[in-house]
Amino acid sequence: MAAVFLFLGCTFSSSNLSLSEQIGALADQHIIHVACGESHSLALSDRGQLFSWGAGSDGQLGLMTTEDSVAVPRLIQKLNQQTILQVSCGNWHCLALAADGQFFTWGKNSHGQLGLGKEFPSQASPQRVRSLEGIPLAQVAAGGAHSFALSLSGAVFGWGMNNAGQLGLSDEKDRESPCHVKLLRTQKVVYISCGEEHTAVLTKSGGVFTFGAGSCGQLGHDSMNDEVNPRRVLELMGSEVTQIACGRQHTLAFVPSSGLIYAFGCGARGQLGTGHTCNVKCPSPVKGYWAAHSGQLSARADRFKYHIVKQIFSGGDQTFVLCSKYENSSPAVDFRTMNQAHYTSLINDETIAVWRQKLSEHNNANTINGVVQILSSAACWNGSFLEKKIDEHFKTSPKIPGIDLNSTRVLFEKLMNSQHSMILEQILNSFESCLIPQLSSSPPDVEAMRIYLILPEFPLLQDSKYYITLTIPLAMAILRLDTNPSKVLDNWWSQVCPKYFMKLVNLYKGAVLYLLRGRKTFLIPVLFNNYITAALKLLEKLYKVNLKVKHVEYDTFYIPEISSLVDIQEDYLMWFLHQAGMKARPSIIQDTVTLCSYPFIFDAQAKTKMLQTDAELQMQVAVNGANLQNVFMLLTLEPLLARSPFLVLHVRRNNLVGDALRELSIHSDIDLKKPLKVIFDGEEAVDAGGVTKEFFLLLLKELLNPIYGMFTYYQDSNLLWFSDTCFVEHNWFHLIGITCGLAIYNSTVVDLHFPLALYKKLLNVKPGLEDLKELSPTEGRSLQELLDYPGEDVEETFCLNFTICRESYGVIEQKKLIPGGDNVTVCKDNRQEFVDAYVNYVFQISVHEWYTAFSSGFLKVCGGKVLELFQPSELRAMMVGNSNYNWEELEETAIYKGDYSATHPTVKLFWETFHEFPLEKKKKFLLFLTGSDRIPIYGMASLQIVIQSTASGEEYLPVAHTCYNLLDLPKYSSKEILSARLTQALDNYEGFSLA
Repeated sequence: MAAVFLFLGCTFSSSNLSLSEQIGALADQHIIHVACGESHSLALSDRGQLFSWGAGSDGQLGLMTTEDSVAVPRLIQKLNQQTILQVSCGNWHCLALAADGQFFTWGKNSHGQLGLGKEFPSQASPQRVRSLEGIPLAQVAAGGAHSFALSLSGAVFGWGMNNAGQLGLSDEKDRESPCHVKLLRTQKVVYISCGEEHTAVLTKSGGVFTFGAGSCGQLGHDSMNDEVNPRRVLELMGSEVTQIACGRQHTLAFVPSSGLIYAFGCGARGQLGTGHTCNVKCPSPVKGYWAAHSGQLSARADRFKYHIVKQIFSGGDQTFVLCSKYENSSPAVDFRTMNQAHYTSLINDETIAVWRQKLSEHNNANTINGVVQILSSAACWNGSFLEKKIDEHFKTSPKIPGIDLNSTRVLFEKLMNSQHSMILEQILNSFESCLIPQLSSSPPDVEAMRIYLILPEFPLLQDSKYYITLTIPLAMAILRLDTNPSKVLDNWWSQVCPKYFMKLVNLYKGAVLYLLRGRKTFLIPVLFNNYITAALKLLEKLYKVNLKVKHVEYDTFYIPEISSLVDIQEDYLMWFLHQAGMKARPSIIQDTVTLCSYPFIFDAQAKTKMLQTDAELQMQVAVNGANLQNVFMLLTLEPLLARSPFLVLHVRRNNLVGDALRELSIHSDIDLKKPLKVIFDGEEAVDAGGVTKEFFLLLLKELLNPIYGMFTYYQDSNLLWFSDTCFVEHNWFHLIGITCGLAIYNSTVVDLHFPLALYKKLLNVKPGLEDLKELSPTEGRSLQELLDYPGEDVEETFCLNFTICRESYGVIEQKKLIPGGDNVTVCKDNRQEFVDAYVNYVFQISVHEWYTAFSSGFLKVCGGKVLELFQPSELRAMMVGNSNYNWEELEETAIYKGDYSATHPTVKLFWETFHEFPLEKKKKFLLFLTGSDRIPIYGMASLQIVIQSTASGEEYLPVAHTCYNLLDLPKYSSKEILSARLTQALDNYEGFSLA
């Protein structure tokens, strides 16, 4: 191709323009790019080496000297270990971008144009701009005394002189460090060009924005005014611009569809090519025969007069067009199509293949260092897996990472093949030694944070061999993040697919287990504490994200194996001492990780054990207090004032509620913490647990009976909820609360038909629409239909206002959900507000008085920090047990006494008969034998029923001792007789007795 430079601008006589000649010092170099400042020049070779010459008094040559001038190009030694891809020169400063994403500046810094921060003097050698590290940069550009950097996803950063608003930051204040030009974030900027005091940017759609000095019309806005904000050049709208270039005070734009080059700004030296030397404030065509490609000219007879434009350039007061003739033409360059060779290196299949070949052919230090440099760069990883579908990565924000995690996963999976073992080794070394340890706590932009999503996809993080060197250090880096970037990562985690999130949770659950199992191998305890704290805190961070978006069920965070690795009672005691602020035994408490601080890793059984431990602690405190007082009373000869170490309740079956109210009202709060003993009037049984169970069952059955009007029964859900209107005294609700608290406190399962909303309220979790669906499915579905209705005619279709109708003793009453709610119509815009108010009325406003009495009673017994460890569903399971019946397990765990064993004929007949019973009859047997038809949270095995032989004849019925889950079973001779006697015993079961 015959390349031709067409030159527009000021002319020079032979007295001030010497003949062009080759620079001898660069004769052996293949120079691919040249950049010029006011009085200095840079040349970039194909090997990424940078040479400089010219004026150097401000350090702009980067040669670590401030010589007035250097006549012969010299290699910039400080950058010799880098592969430089791009350079740009301002008047007296320089910018350089390296392959590994490192960005260097040097020269004059009078206005902060080096981006190194406040009070940095001019620099005579290249300095890293650390405030942009981690961002994959596509371009760097220098103006007179200002600078710009552009990321691969269109983020624009400017710094330096801003006297005319050339940084686009809405003011005229200089900046010493890179600042994000937020007004351009959504514009998909792909190229930047800088003049002396103005800036132009090109978007992917072919739009042009300009800002800064406009005194010569160089902004193209039909005015001579400065602009402090980026403003689109309206005259170019409708035209798809593919190239822009800025001179000192003029601007060029190339539109290939029409083949026109537009110019505007200062034309005093003819640099606009418009045929005159006046300034132009609107884009005007450059005179000449221009075309973008030969196809535009094929039908023209005069096509040979045209110049096929390759690229436009501007500098100072000159303009250049690189072009070719029709017969040897190539199409114009499109600045919107980024050349990968010119920006931060990417890690993909192509680069992996190149590295693999290099390492196999030249496995030397230089080759390895070059590979490691890229692999250790967060910027290179951050730019490597962009989501390019519909330009999604240009939308990168605190809520959108702009990354294709699937492509990340695919690449890492390929690298696990044995053929890539050398590359994999270098990645591992790079991650361990450089990348992860150097991750910043304050990333400069969201694009620098993609690495936190990429690294967990690396398969070796899942390998326990690398937990200490990779997995835990990554957790520590994440936890070091400042508040805002930490929130960004939380947002991104909330956007990822559940499979990715699950993998992340399992990764750190595995790390916790690994650390606990190898605890004794850590010679330095503080290391173990640091490691496991990092893993647990990372899981906690994930858990909090999951509470908002529910990627996975909360039990996904359970680590059931912990119960076998940790003494939960001891761990809870340590946590209890921490929470109480106790300083006793500091050698134990200090620097000790208490797993109870992270309750989400414990399943419901483990948490129940913690609550029981708490109950035992408080019971022991109460008992010790009573015993101490008794000793004092004996010493003072006042034995009548001695206190029982138990909470003893004397009740009658025929006045259970009244007696319970009386008994509980005379006991102090401290007494409620004592172990409970129940005595039924006139019955011989010693309470070893069974009497207590029956007491709770009978009392709650009486209190919750709908005939009292305390609770409303919802037939379609078989659940109870506090009534809107009730005429019983508050102390009845208070008694129910105390009873429920005592049941939990004394490890007794009770049968409560309340929705999950009750347990949410006890744990200060606000009930929602899902809870109303559970309590009243019909109401819940109706409200959901209202929210999901797609039409605009909500008012006409549903005919609702902000009221709710409730029935009270046969009378329908209309309740206002908000003040004046009967006059507020439900429409599309306020329907969510209506649903929220409806749910709030059902679960909060209408029951506030009764619930408050209930909760105060419950929390009087069962309140405190330990309750905060539970999820609502876990608290419900602990209180009422569950119905996960496993009848085979009940048989397997049964114990036999007397003449009985698992192989005894009567025992075999019993189990054959029992397994043939329908479900309701089996539950009735559980009630008969254990005092409850529910399964404790520890499962069926925890019941461990006992069957013993008796000397009674087969005319006698089986007898249950609920205290001990013990069944006296006579030796029946046939299955029919056994079935009849057992059925008769179940049907006649009414109360408790000790045979």
